[in-house]
Amino acid sequence: MEQSEISKLSIDTIRGLAMDAVQKANAGHPGTAMALAPLAYTIFKRFLHADPAATDWPDRDRFVLSSGHACMLQYSLLHLTGYELSLDDLKQFRQWGSRTPGHPERGHTPGIEVTTGPLGQGFANAVGMAIAERFLAERFNQPGQKVVDHHTYAICSDGDLMEGISQEAASIAGHFGLGKLVVCYDDNRITIDGSTTISFDGENHTARMEADGWHVQRVEDSEDLDALEAALAAGRDEAERPSFIAIRSHIAYPAPNAVDTAASHGSALGEEEVRATKEAMGFDPDRHFWVDERVYEHMSLRDSGAQARGEWQERYEDWREASPELAADWDLAWAGRLRDGWRETLPKFEAGEKLATRAAGQQVMAAFAEHAPTMIGGAADLVESTKTLFEGAGEFSKVHAGRNVPFGIREHAMGAIVNGAAAHGGIVSPYGSTFLMFSDYMRGSVRLSALMGLPVVWVWTHDSVGLGEDGPTHQPIEHYASLRAIPELWVIRPGDANETSHAWRVALEREDGPVALLLSRQGVETLDRAELGAAAELERGGYVLWDSSGDGTVAPELILISTGAEVPPTLAAARKLVGETKANVRAVSMPCIELFEAQTQEYRDSVLPPDTTKRLAVEPGASLSWWKWVGTGGDVLGLDRFGASAPGTKVLEELGFSVENIAARARALLDGKVRPR
Repeated sequence: MEQSEISKLSIDTIRGLAMDAVQKANAGHPGTAMALAPLAYTIFKRFLHADPAATDWPDRDRFVLSSGHACMLQYSLLHLTGYELSLDDLKQFRQWGSRTPGHPERGHTPGIEVTTGPLGQGFANAVGMAIAERFLAERFNQPGQKVVDHHTYAICSDGDLMEGISQEAASIAGHFGLGKLVVCYDDNRITIDGSTTISFDGENHTARMEADGWHVQRVEDSEDLDALEAALAAGRDEAERPSFIAIRSHIAYPAPNAVDTAASHGSALGEEEVRATKEAMGFDPDRHFWVDERVYEHMSLRDSGAQARGEWQERYEDWREASPELAADWDLAWAGRLRDGWRETLPKFEAGEKLATRAAGQQVMAAFAEHAPTMIGGAADLVESTKTLFEGAGEFSKVHAGRNVPFGIREHAMGAIVNGAAAHGGIVSPYGSTFLMFSDYMRGSVRLSALMGLPVVWVWTHDSVGLGEDGPTHQPIEHYASLRAIPELWVIRPGDANETSHAWRVALEREDGPVALLLSRQGVETLDRAELGAAAELERGGYVLWDSSGDGTVAPELILISTGAEVPPTLAAARKLVGETKANVRAVSMPCIELFEAQTQEYRDSVLPPDTTKRLAVEPGASLSWWKWVGTGGDVLGLDRFGASAPGTKVLEELGFSVENIAARARALLDGKVRPR
């Protein structure tokens, strides 16, 4: 069979599989998968250096389908090129427990690099992967010895470009000159609501990308394999700028009646249209999920992938022998671990010192910095405020891949870029930071970090109304509860400098998901641990900080629970109550509800005895998080209102977070005067 014939057969096979899977599920997005079959075929067959038998090969090319609704395109390619995804898996598209869910999911399907679906996320993830590749190449490559040298290819849609996250990501990618990134834009001019003329024809998309510093090309016919190959080759060879290829396609091509229709975007074509399309392609319309054996042979990447990986392995072994110290760091980086001894470097803070937990975090980062040479991250133009800088480690730029990434005022893209760097691998616990208030701008990315189980660190400072004068626009209220609602995200609000040190330890040790550190702007008293529970108990999520009975053998009459900067004043209020009432009072530090919930029932009951129903939770945010822990007999001193502009100490005092008011609310519980909920 001639090259043109096997290429056409392969492309039409991709289309057939996409149509059949969506039709069988009676749900999905067939049109884009059909239109992009020639592009995806060209990327996988002509350009992608990957080995289906080794999906974790460090120097493989990365492929990201940002338009994740077209996932049958990717699933079909993975099946045909030899990944561990069977025809039966394709037949179970969108079914319970299948390996082919409705959008690509990392860790669920072999060959899927990132979870995509929310539009624009994959685009920005690809930027993060390109940043990771650049950093690791500069870190590990030696003259004449390249162990990191690969590309990231992405396909995006109109919807990806409409979402603001892609503009943020495109801007920073152009600024950094990420020449190993190639993004293909499916210009099919159709969205769910109809033609893009109703919402997206008022700008010149290619001019926008060119203005952002990208190398821009246009292919006028998505069926022109020669033009696609030439454009991709030019994009791959462009070393100084990221590449953007706009490709004019026709959704649902070659369906006789569905082509260029909005209906084909998000619905099955229907039995008759599928049948007519197969006939137009020269396929037997009565065959479903049909693959000619010649297509498997033609499209398989197993031999070429094994050869490419084998050649890399030889270079890699020579490099290891020549650079044993770098090789040791390489092993740690790809295992997601720090150099030995890092835990011992974590600072211990003297009691009595008043130190903002963000400032304590800065000292902690400085202590472990040299043990984490492949940890990168930065802030959304707030590094002086969040204090998340590796001193002397350089800035990431067009000419140098330093560890400090200046994300600019781009919280949304920052989150997805950090996720992309983590998904790439070799970057240990990448992080992004901003004010807690602006975690809202990056929430979609934070949610996806939890869904993917990525070991990233989110550092959010200015974590309460205590930030003061900037006022309610900058003062977080609902954010504690909102973030705690995300499954698999650990939210840690440390109560003093020593808890902050251990919070970072927990964050760096976690391998299966993200950790959020909520740190204060204002100074917080460093507690005297000689007479209190150890700060290391933070790893349990909640612990007995102080008990008036001394050893805790006498059941407390009242329990005060607090987090973050409110721990010291709550402790002071507990002591004040004991002095005034002689009651048995316990103070509990609860820096991480998620970790506390993960403890045994026996441990949780030892901290919060079930018989002690008089409980007061203290936290300057929405009370929603706390009723589970205080019960119907308890109370919450929280904030179910917005803050105010004034010095932070004044705001906290006026809103009730003084020692005196905490004690008064607790006293009301003791006196049986619980305010109605």
